[in-house]
Amino acid sequence: MTDQLRLMAVHAHPDDESSKGAATMAKYVSEGVDVIVVTCTGGERGSVLNPQLQGDAYIEANIHEVRRKEMDEAREILGVSQEWLGFVDSGLPEGDPLPPLPEGCFALQDVDTAAGELVRKIRAFRPQVITTYDENGGYPHPDHIMTHKITMVAFDGATDSVKYPEAEFGPVWQPLKLYYNQGFNRPRTVALHEALIARGMESPYGEWLERWKEFQRAERTLTTYVPCADFFETRDKALIAHRTQIDPDGGWFRVPMEIQKEVWPTEEYELSKALVPTSLPEEDLFAGIRDNA
Repeated sequence: MTDQLRLMAVHAHPDDESSKGAATMAKYVSEGVDVIVVTCTGGERGSVLNPQLQGDAYIEANIHEVRRKEMDEAREILGVSQEWLGFVDSGLPEGDPLPPLPEGCFALQDVDTAAGELVRKIRAFRPQVITTYDENGGYPHPDHIMTHKITMVAFDGATDSVKYPEAEFGPVWQPLKLYYNQGFNRPRTVALHEALIARGMESPYGEWLERWKEFQRAERTLTTYVPCADFFETRDKALIAHRTQIDPDGGWFRVPMEIQKEVWPTEEYELSKALVPTSLPEEDLFAGIRDNA
């Protein structure tokens, strides 16, 4: 253990880092924590979701390059470092039955082999804490689910010199805590929805809550609430930097900032693995680590 605290956030596509845990990362950067985002794919098959940019011939022909530039801008806003894992976006299959995934895409990689690439990043950066998605991917995008799978393998594999030899993957390192991003949770959504209705304002969350009922989505266990309201504006700026993916006039930004900060000033996580003593609930991803750093 060294004195420097280090956080690694493993995400599937460029823009995921800005919509999931971005305020947390900006908060830790402000405290001197070394934060890195590992992006598994280039987002090459992502649709252009901003209606203002749809039909732009340059963007459609150069989506990979455009999304890399957007990631660069978001990285600068958040103050984090960022590296690519180098896999190709799998796309989000649609239809009934679902079409096969594209040959060579991230979701079709051998899990242990793909995890080896993340092991390299973990051993080089040496994070005490890693964040990623739960077994459902947060939502069932094949790249999000694959991100979960390889992160789980790499968390343990980073210290396994037999499976991932040091000569090839670098000196072993043991991360101490692994979290799932759970920022899109029902309690938060209900709280913001009810706050807007109580103030006589329109809520963008009514349809979300109906879908929750329709799909009977299981509640996750929220273990960690990181206070980071002072960095919500930074989060939104980083998200808007992903111009092809985010409509600046869309639902993401319809809840006034003062209401967000008052009603729900945290970002939430689910503790999955801990190799240090923990006392739940927490307010700090480094709880149990700081005293020994």
